[in-house]
Amino acid sequence: MAKNENRQFVGLKCSRCGKLLRPTTKNKKNTTEKLELNKYCPTCKQVTVFKETKLAK
Repeated sequence: MAKNENRQFVGLKCSRCGKLLRPTTKNKKNTTEKLELNKYCPTCKQVTVFKETKLAK
């Protein structure tokens, strides 16, 4: 099985309440800029912008 060295673990943080949710991966070779995704936040109870943050190891 091939190693996937280009995949990087990142977290997504709600821009409204600041809660860290949804650990995910991204391909750092294809996506060099930070992720910004519209996702549902259960704390805010609405769709908000989630921005990429580093995960604590």
